[in-house]
Amino acid sequence: MITATGLRKSYGDKVVLDGIDLSIPEGTIFSLLGPNGAGKTTTVQILSTLIPADGGTATIAGHDLARRTDDVRDAIGVTGQYSAVDKLLTGEENLLLIADLKHLSRRDGRKKTAELLERFDLVDAANKPAGAYSGGMQRRLDIAMTLVGDPRLIFLDEPTTGLDPRSRRGMWQMVRELVRDGVTIFLTTQYLEEADELADRIALLDHGKLIAEGTAEELKRLIPGGHILLTFTDTGSLDAARFALGAGVPDPDALTLQVPGDGSVRSVRDLLNRLDERGVAVAEMSVHTPDLDDVFLTLTGQKTETTA
Repeated sequence: MITATGLRKSYGDKVVLDGIDLSIPEGTIFSLLGPNGAGKTTTVQILSTLIPADGGTATIAGHDLARRTDDVRDAIGVTGQYSAVDKLLTGEENLLLIADLKHLSRRDGRKKTAELLERFDLVDAANKPAGAYSGGMQRRLDIAMTLVGDPRLIFLDEPTTGLDPRSRRGMWQMVRELVRDGVTIFLTTQYLEEADELADRIALLDHGKLIAEGTAEELKRLIPGGHILLTFTDTGSLDAARFALGAGVPDPDALTLQVPGDGSVRSVRDLLNRLDERGVAVAEMSVHTPDLDDVFLTLTGQKTETTA
């Protein structure tokens, strides 16, 4: 859905993007993380045709970003940090306005509006001014407006900023439903739990450069501190396991052995094979890895402003 090579952007002497590469498959959720000023919003603005890149190339939904801008715009939708909802209009009027801008016929516009009001649970509030909506309702309406044109790709630029935890989780469910319908999501967020919960792949942007990319689990394994916790039924098995592995921190009271490990399938399999060869039975096993907050702090040298 998105292929970008060497994207660059500067403002005067300040380099905002320093040659980033992206490859995002269709029907997936890709999350771009980074501290304030890292270049996340600039990346979204370039890929959504709002500003030009200074260098590099990109293809969006099969269309060249620089040469087929109108085709790119027809294929995408954008929901930013700040709602595009007109608070003086009703929810229904906001949707009908977008339908007019998308050149839908009056009949098709009303049909699409009714479908989206139903889908986003806004039927009861359809004739109320959007300014009277809660923050969560305004976000739902904002995404509904984005969907009027049936985009194949949606850019969500920090879409849950300022929402309470319940509204945020409701937004997560909507994002999952969009992906099940075949939509591709490009998500920027400062909520690390959000990226961990939703994204198929995550990239970490810092000072205009991509410094890491992978699944959430792959990124967590980049950071030391992971371990495998083994539980046994008796002290004899615990002692035998410690001897067989030659490593680990035992807890005789809990009958557990904490063994350093990255949690990968290979490391877990090798560990269990070594115990099996010595005839040591494991009652329970759990894998513990650093969270994305640890990854963010270690790789960027700073904490996120907001975590959930």
